[in-house]
Amino acid sequence: MAENQGNVLPVYVVADESASMAPVVGELNAGLSELHRALLREPMAAAKVRFTILGFSDDVQTRLSLADLRTEAALPVLTTRSSTSYGVAFDALAARIPADVNTLKGSGFAVYRPAVFFLTDGQPTDEPTWRESYRRLVDKETTAAAPNIIACGIGEARARTILDVATRPEFAFVATPGVELGLAIAEFSVALTKSIVASARAAAADRTELVVQRPDSFVMAVDVV
Repeated sequence: MAENQGNVLPVYVVADESASMAPVVGELNAGLSELHRALLREPMAAAKVRFTILGFSDDVQTRLSLADLRTEAALPVLTTRSSTSYGVAFDALAARIPADVNTLKGSGFAVYRPAVFFLTDGQPTDEPTWRESYRRLVDKETTAAAPNIIACGIGEARARTILDVATRPEFAFVATPGVELGLAIAEFSVALTKSIVASARAAAADRTELVVQRPDSFVMAVDVV
């Protein structure tokens, strides 16, 4: 039996790498680097997080897998390529999360329910088929470790779609119309950092509390009519 290592929170950043993200992917990479630096400044909190970065387009590219950010010299960069298939992202999570949870448990960790931070700048190009992939992911009968999903939409992403992706209405945010995309990405990154650091602090204090920060210049998707 593995030695008890305490609790850990698996965090997944699932970022749109479609071609339309090209003008702002630099800002997103800069934001992830700042998240890394923020967690390095809080090693006790960082110890409670295992971090995965997935980039999705017409396929999914694993940029970082189940990493302890205290041991990473730098984060890999996201790139851009083709279309915006939500389904491949949810299929990848449905395959990956149970395996990751089993790996962590096998190493002696108690595992909190995973948190997925999903960012997109557009509507899915695989409507409506992505919805069945999503249903399998969030159905606790199908996926025991079904994650909490925090969804953020910028650009052409519609509030209704973002609301459908988030697992709770209070986890769905869209950028205020007219907000410049680079600013929206920067503010998403700040909110992501604050959310993960606060959630990691809660885990370090043995509280099963997921803290979600609304990005500045974003509104709750449920309030968009």
